[in-house]
Amino acid sequence: MKDAYLWEWRRIKKWGLVIVAALFCAIFLWIEREGAFSVFSTDEGPRALISSGKAGKDVSLTFNISWGQEEVYPILDTLEQNKVTSTFFVSGEWAERHPEIVKRIVEDGHELGMMGYRYKSYLKQDITQVKKDLLYAKEVFRKLGYEDITLLRTPSGHFNKEVLKLADTLGFQVIQWSVNPKDYDNPGTQIIIDEVLKKTKGGDIILLHASDSVKQTNKALETIIPGVKGKGYGFVSISELISKAKAQSAPVQ
Repeated sequence: MKDAYLWEWRRIKKWGLVIVAALFCAIFLWIEREGAFSVFSTDEGPRALISSGKAGKDVSLTFNISWGQEEVYPILDTLEQNKVTSTFFVSGEWAERHPEIVKRIVEDGHELGMMGYRYKSYLKQDITQVKKDLLYAKEVFRKLGYEDITLLRTPSGHFNKEVLKLADTLGFQVIQWSVNPKDYDNPGTQIIIDEVLKKTKGGDIILLHASDSVKQTNKALETIIPGVKGKGYGFVSISELISKAKAQSAPVQ
């Protein structure tokens, strides 16, 4: 009988630990999603933005471009037809090769951010190389007439504390995303649509691509845009999303 009680106690203790661990993980993931990365500066140092952290009615539609020139035009046409403002993150190397497309992006009223000069992971480079890449990109955009770029999306979204600190020192705000349908894999137009419409909520940053590798993104946009609007959300640039988030919350000291 004693052994039976001991076995039962051990079983209860084991499952109790499992439940506690699961609860901890759930709380941790909720914090990560709802606020841990929703500001740029904290007592622990600079961080990347994945969402505004505010359950409002604004979302940001963003596009990455690092190569090609065929897919971006129909995407720009679709955005124009639907009167949607978005933020484009482009590599300096691509911008240098396609200044006319960069010009159209800006003239269409979209916001311009950058992804450094070469599209190469910052985790695979020494921090001094990363600094050179960022400074060179900054100079390239300056020569093209865009001196006030402050939004940075690191290549492949790769960064660490050292990269964040460097970006902050150079005056950049690192922008990530909270909704990623992985359109670069061309998983199917409907899959892209379903992923975005299912997961998007107020304050989210949606990641899409406009490089020539994407073949289904523009078609998906034709449904995504009215679908997101139908849920009561409006599209704003990243800067507008940041501005509204700051206006709704206490300033970070």
